[in-house]
Amino acid sequence: MKKTTLALIAILIVNFSFSQENHPYSKNELIVHFKENTKINLGDCTVLQKFGEPVLDGLNQQYLLDKIVLTGNRKTKRTYILKFTSEQEIEKLAKTYLGTGFFEYVEPNFMGKGSGQKGISEIFPNDTYFSRQWGLYNDGTFSLSPAVEDADIDMELAWDTEQGDTSIVVAILDTGVKLDHPELEGRIWANYNETVNGSDDDGNGYVDDVMGWDFANVDNNPMDDFGHGTNVTGIIGANTNNEIGYAGVDWNCKLMIGKILDQNNWGYYSWWADGIYYAVDNGADVINMSVGGSSYSNLMDNAIEYAHSQGVIVVASMMNTDNNVVFYPVGYEQTIAVGSTNPNDERSSPFFWDPASGSNYGDHIDVVAPGNFIYGLDYESDTNYEAYWGGTSQATPLVTGLCALLLAQDSTRTPDEIREIVRNTAEDEVGDPTEDTPGFDIFYGHGRINANEALLQLPVNIAQSVSGGQTFSVYPNPATDYLFISGSLNKKRICIINSMGTRVFEQETANMQDLLKVDVSGFPRGIYFVQITDNKGSTSKKIIIE
Repeated sequence: MKKTTLALIAILIVNFSFSQENHPYSKNELIVHFKENTKINLGDCTVLQKFGEPVLDGLNQQYLLDKIVLTGNRKTKRTYILKFTSEQEIEKLAKTYLGTGFFEYVEPNFMGKGSGQKGISEIFPNDTYFSRQWGLYNDGTFSLSPAVEDADIDMELAWDTEQGDTSIVVAILDTGVKLDHPELEGRIWANYNETVNGSDDDGNGYVDDVMGWDFANVDNNPMDDFGHGTNVTGIIGANTNNEIGYAGVDWNCKLMIGKILDQNNWGYYSWWADGIYYAVDNGADVINMSVGGSSYSNLMDNAIEYAHSQGVIVVASMMNTDNNVVFYPVGYEQTIAVGSTNPNDERSSPFFWDPASGSNYGDHIDVVAPGNFIYGLDYESDTNYEAYWGGTSQATPLVTGLCALLLAQDSTRTPDEIREIVRNTAEDEVGDPTEDTPGFDIFYGHGRINANEALLQLPVNIAQSVSGGQTFSVYPNPATDYLFISGSLNKKRICIINSMGTRVFEQETANMQDLLKVDVSGFPRGIYFVQITDNKGSTSKKIIIE
């Protein structure tokens, strides 16, 4: 009776195979993952070699099971390695165990090898002085400070996923910028609804604001007369892979310039608030504010709230007084609050320019990013690349650039969703253990940002549909030639979606039971999502195609 039942079930299983040469695996082991609602008494199976279910225990005995080892999630205890005393026909055995109906998936215990690569692919731009940009890639050899390898934001990995989009506009509210710097050629936002004719052609309240606006001097020439804004702007969006200077986080976004600080690096809140409203009303998607004042202001609070209500992200600096004094706009609830770290992965305290300085801290901090000894563009020269700055002002544009990349990847993401991605993918416990405690802490927030991990998150336009609780597995992962999708597949729609949310494969499975083999050899390398949908909703799993 048992043999008859197994035979009937096996007829329903779709044939599959995997090349042991291309996808090596153990010849005497299987991975099995029980369905969530399977009623089975596992007991102390590692000792007893039993699951306590006659069909499974009969198979275990038939194929000379040696032992059962718990693997996977130790809390749910649903995944096990079956270790047999001798080599088996693994493909055939996998189908046999899957055919019992107890398992969500059964697969070989695949093998891999170390390749010395950190992630999918590393992109090192050819910018002359990229090696100085330790915040983007830190190999532990930075010359101006003690440095720790990988105390960076993993940009060389992140660029393999996303490099930015010209449709995304980042507003930099600062001391202005050197508008004609060759590293910013083609990147400065232009107001094409305005012409230089002495009139307010577009009716936005600003005359001849073709290249942005100078709120400090009330004119249409937001040129930098201090240097701070040019450094910040270059961190976000200096032209990359152009064989000169430095690399920007975002290679393609447009840079809207609002000068809200004067030649002494000071500015009134009214300038700042006006700058926020200008940026929002003229199409900015992200606003960088590497500025701060110690007084609360309803005016600026309302401006920040307005930006948030219009779907515009505001990223602000914690400031540099090495204490928990709350500055603004970073103190407002709707901003992303950024502190600074050193090349040695500790909180910047002090910065190189003053022994009494340091990255501020407090309950309002979200994340930290590299911010001390940050080389960048010079506001007085097209060819001087020797100037560097330090402060939470320099950490903030790294986060701003990441937000721009996340929007380029999925423009439907809201400010709150972007902040959650940035927080949730930050690297925790990276700094001084006396300050950086597990989870959120007042010195490092949720941790140092990791651009690569942030860009590997499920795009919102995929994630919003995840509600059906489908159970399925995909393997091998990473995949090269073929991808196998197994589980309860009958009467489902199966899609493979790239990181931009575009469907690159789709199939209805009206008469399919357990397994689908998909040829992915022609897919570009990168991050994809396998999505299975029925009338109850959808579930997605992330995969890598190499």
